[in-house]
Amino acid sequence: MEQGYSDTAYRWNRENYSSKRRFVDIWSFVLSLMFRIWRYNKAWTYSGGVITEQKQSARRKAQAIWIRNTFLDLGPTFIKVGQLFSTRADIFPSEYVEELSKLQDRVPAFSYEQVETIIEQELGKTIPQLFRSFEPIPLAAASLGQVHKAVLHSGESVVVKVQRPGLKKLFEIDLKILKGIARYFQNHPKWGRGRDWMGIYEECCRILWEEIDYINEGRNADAFRRNFRNFDWVRVPRVYWRYGTSRVITLEYVPGIKVSQYEALEAAGVDRKAIARYGAQAYLHQLLNNGFFHADPHPGNLAVSPDGALIFYDFGMMGTIKSNVREGLMETLFGIAQKDGDRVVQSLINLGAIAPVEDISPVRRSVQYMLDNFMDKPFENQSVAAISEDLYEIAYDQPFRFPATFTFVMRAFSTLEGVGKGLDPEFNFMEVAQPYAMQLMAENNGIEGNSFLNELSRQAVQVSSTALGLPRRLEDTLDKIERGDIRLRVRSVETERLLRRQTNIQLGMSYALIISGFTIAATILLVNEYLWLAIFLGLIAATVSFILIRLLLRLDRYDQKY
Repeated sequence: MEQGYSDTAYRWNRENYSSKRRFVDIWSFVLSLMFRIWRYNKAWTYSGGVITEQKQSARRKAQAIWIRNTFLDLGPTFIKVGQLFSTRADIFPSEYVEELSKLQDRVPAFSYEQVETIIEQELGKTIPQLFRSFEPIPLAAASLGQVHKAVLHSGESVVVKVQRPGLKKLFEIDLKILKGIARYFQNHPKWGRGRDWMGIYEECCRILWEEIDYINEGRNADAFRRNFRNFDWVRVPRVYWRYGTSRVITLEYVPGIKVSQYEALEAAGVDRKAIARYGAQAYLHQLLNNGFFHADPHPGNLAVSPDGALIFYDFGMMGTIKSNVREGLMETLFGIAQKDGDRVVQSLINLGAIAPVEDISPVRRSVQYMLDNFMDKPFENQSVAAISEDLYEIAYDQPFRFPATFTFVMRAFSTLEGVGKGLDPEFNFMEVAQPYAMQLMAENNGIEGNSFLNELSRQAVQVSSTALGLPRRLEDTLDKIERGDIRLRVRSVETERLLRRQTNIQLGMSYALIISGFTIAATILLVNEYLWLAIFLGLIAATVSFILIRLLLRLDRYDQKY
């Protein structure tokens, strides 16, 4: 075990990486994953030669654990990619999403000598010149860097976050290899259909490069701190820009108790119910008032000060909401209240929550099904986690996707709901959110008492504009018909079946002619004592005969099926 940890620490903490070794390691993982996916639907790979849902679920779970462990072993790039993939429930099964969301930055620390070298390179001075004291043992080590406690010469306590050595070079190597993998999947006849793998790759690149730029993290921390300057129950560390670069960032030391350390909170006399509500209120304020939110509010990034204030840490991964989100949210709320699937889908498209596709009908049917079957409870009794799970179940393997911002929000809501229930078993996130929803509705309509009339008038305007535009739309449609621009797709299952059967019969006749030809040729050669040539042609005829027999068996099964 000691040797294993030592090997892992060496892999994580070196400054130079071999492009060839990374290429072999990464592609070995990809090929192994492809083999596991290929055998997933093969009955003979299961015990007893029978596929059941239980067996497939167990295999998906085992594969998800293997992927998570392999990502940890492959290092920083893949830990971050895995965390981003955990938001893509439209692409990966729920077991994969669940396991990838567990990817945490519990990794070996790098040496104090490396810390000294990086700080001196970045800040131009030695540690004693910059700090009165500097603790060589880090407070925490993550995939991208580690944090040390220090004291400035002015007497202020700070934490210094230092980027892991060789990280930029590792990203350059890994992302180049991942680009090739994304291009392969994009061109794959099965896995590339309906998937924008290159778009996903570009999105991962953008987020990864932003997260290792500590200047960007410092700006995020400053903006987040300004947004909560009037809230005495929220603490955000101050940035010391004199001691910061793209690879080193120095922040105010704000000690606290992690929100998941319940016994310590009890011992400190903290009101756990109040902290649960603070977490939800702070996040709703970020989304609805600022449009700038913490995209990774897990328990490691949330703490409580001795006086009961909520502390936020780590501002590398942040999200932004478009300025029109309030109107979009109102439209979505009205659509949900009326169980109007069309209206909900259109509002989600306007919000960017659903990417528009050529055929939106599967999306509409899925949303309407959810509204009819899962939205019967009162608003305040809904569970964010349950709603997220239903949305992800609908999204998986469908021709539409939730973009990263939307899934970050949903996952953050679910995480905060889990944190809140840990602090207070009776906590309900939707109950806290209800006043915000009512406020949005009131503000959108100006006066709460006129909300119904305003909505009615809005719908009347919409209907009238649709009616006035109807003649023009009919004229455009007739023009397209005359130009031949409108194409109708009609599918007949019976016709397709007959055509497929006819094609197979023609193929079988071709095989039969080939077999006859080779058999006659082999017989003539055998009569003329050309033994080896006759054997060679006979083997070809036997091979084609085997293919013909398989084709006939498939035709027989096809006829029985229909």
